Amino acid sequence: MKGKKIHWGWNVLIVVTILICIAAFIIHYKNWVRVKPEKLTVLSGIYYRELPFADLDSVAMVDRLPELERIHGFSAWSVEKGIFLDSIHPDNEISVFVDNLRYPKIRLVHKDSLLMYLNFRDTVETRKYYDYLLDKLAAAEVELPVED
Repeated sequence: MKGKKIHWGWNVLIVVTILICIAAFIIHYKNWVRVKPEKLTVLSGIYYRELPFADLDSVAMVDRLPELERIHGFSAWSVEKGIFLDSIHPDNEISVFVDNLRYPKIRLVHKDSLLMYLNFRDTVETRKYYDYLLDKLAAAEVELPVED
């Protein structure tokens, strides 16, 4: 009697699939933020946004997100990430990088119309970035030339 032949190809496919799922979870697990002197970069999974401090118009802390229509993205428990449209101004594309909907969010406006909402799992970290962005906005306003 012949023994069963082991199909190693299926085993490799299963292991690769599991590794891809773990990598996708790690990449989407939190907002990966890099701060450089001239810009803020946010990466969360496939969503990436660069925010030059020179283009920053306003920074505010908000408790709730407005009514938004999702173009693409995902929601899971208290996490909300993706690209959305504003229900009042459907031409505005809004990037949402929210790790916890229950905590306050940073509302950023840059280039007069592009919005971004951002927060982290830790409110202390969110507050730290909020204070940093306020300082950058204040420094950019001081550096503007005064017209007579």
